Amino acid sequence: MLLTFFLLGALYVVFAGVILAAGAGIGIMVLALAGLSLGQLFLSDKLALASMGAKIVSPAEAPGLHAMIERLCIQADLPKPRIAVADSHVPNAFAMGRSQKKAVVCATTAIIERLEPHELEGVMAHELTHVKNRDVMVMTIASFFASIAATITQFGFFFGGGFGGDDDGDGPGFAVVLLVSFLVYIVSFFLMLALSRYREFSADRGAALITGRPSALASALMKLSEDIKHVPDQDLRQAERMNAFFIIPTSVKSSVHTLFMTHPPLEKRLEALQRMEAQLQAPVTA
Repeated sequence: MLLTFFLLGALYVVFAGVILAAGAGIGIMVLALAGLSLGQLFLSDKLALASMGAKIVSPAEAPGLHAMIERLCIQADLPKPRIAVADSHVPNAFAMGRSQKKAVVCATTAIIERLEPHELEGVMAHELTHVKNRDVMVMTIASFFASIAATITQFGFFFGGGFGGDDDGDGPGFAVVLLVSFLVYIVSFFLMLALSRYREFSADRGAALITGRPSALASALMKLSEDIKHVPDQDLRQAERMNAFFIIPTSVKSSVHTLFMTHPPLEKRLEALQRMEAQLQAPVTA
């Protein structure tokens, strides 16, 4: 993750330097995108819950889920987040929020009904690790300049510029910025995918350490991956906008998306959890 962050940072420094050197007047665009990024960061939990039709539940409405997450928070040294439940046939869960104190953890009714308590505990520990690592904030910050590059590229291709060094937008300044923006968008896209996958590995590891049972999360991942294959396509399409935040992406049905998935292949996740299980079960030598 550190290497990926370094590469993203280096890429964005070069990008900023090219923009300044080319004299591209895109200050208003940058400010607008900064505002949108902040809005996304501060409203991410509300937008996510709304998109899934999820509702915050009280301890009286979901006593078992509240008790489970409260126990996990004590083990993880985290403040207890808000807890939501989404009435959905898609067995999944996600966590959102810009900070540990503003977080919300959501589970669908399907995942609550389908998993055994120890499996659901592993899933919730995974989501709490995302909260602990402030992953929503990390990904928002990391994607900021990628969003700028994408916007410049789209604006340039569809409208012929208008923000370059020349008034007509067709001078060398615009051409350089457009080319670099396109390259930055492509490279950052794959770096962001890599970063997202690493963070899933990290959340799996965190869940295994919190619960002490890597096998419970592995069992849950296998069960969820198989169950999603039998969910109607209509339900999957309604939930696919949350794929980047789900513990299991809904695109698991199709192998075509493997290269562009935000999550590591299930086999790699299971292998990592199996190694952790072996380490935790190994006898302690004097």
